[in-house]
Amino acid sequence: MYSCWIIYNGSLTSDKFYDQAFLIKEAAERAGVHAVIKKNYEVMMNLAGKLDNKPNFIVFLDKDILLARYLKNQGIPVFNGPEVIETCDNKANQYIQLAKHGVPMPETIIAPKVYPAFTIRESGYYEKVLERLKLPLIIKEGRGSFGMKVYLIETEEDFYEKVDELRGVDYVFQQFIASSRGRDIRVNIVGDEVVAAMYRYSETDFRANITNGGVAEVVELTEAQKSLAIKAADAVGAEFAGVDLLFGENEEPLVCEVNAAAHIRNILNVTGINVADAMIKYILGEIQ
Repeated sequence: MYSCWIIYNGSLTSDKFYDQAFLIKEAAERAGVHAVIKKNYEVMMNLAGKLDNKPNFIVFLDKDILLARYLKNQGIPVFNGPEVIETCDNKANQYIQLAKHGVPMPETIIAPKVYPAFTIRESGYYEKVLERLKLPLIIKEGRGSFGMKVYLIETEEDFYEKVDELRGVDYVFQQFIASSRGRDIRVNIVGDEVVAAMYRYSETDFRANITNGGVAEVVELTEAQKSLAIKAADAVGAEFAGVDLLFGENEEPLVCEVNAAAHIRNILNVTGINVADAMIKYILGEIQ
């Protein structure tokens, strides 16, 4: 019998993180795999020795990149691997990778590194950003989940206040896609295949995330949406991904972002499709 660990971050107190792990544990057990849920701190990264009783594989639901790398170096297959987690955890890194592979997305400018005690306010750089992207525009911090740390900037005053606040933080400037205000599509990819998708929308927020009050329904994807979601997951090297698609001016799909540890409870509730089953089936095919 195969065995696996399902790792999530033990410092996060919301039930949804354990619930994500539990869904995958159930799927593994349905497939005849002995599954154990572990908090990240329950695996000690002691570099002086090797892990005992190693599992056959690990489903890694955390952003603890060092732990993922440690486990991979122990010879354990990790899904998704540390390289994918690192790429997707920082949106600036992610957009650089998406652009490298020619993935259609809103025009994006990576903010330069500015140390907290210093400023480039008088350099003319920010004026060039405003001239290029125009207002309103989006500012996204490199690290943030569930639509958090994403800001719709509508005035110059708000713009300069935000860039001053974000000194020392990785972030990007991004074109605001007005045609997709308050609506997007979440596509769950497993091994280069679309497993499930839902249309999300909000009447109260520019973001469509369910966490921020959005609602969702089943959607039938176009071929263009399917192929773009798969291309985006491939671009970041993800074997599992939740790809968020925007609607361009002519309804053409654009990639908003790729999530390497996308939660699957909401899409199960909306579509009746348990993405965890597809994840476990894919992994077993890879390790056999």
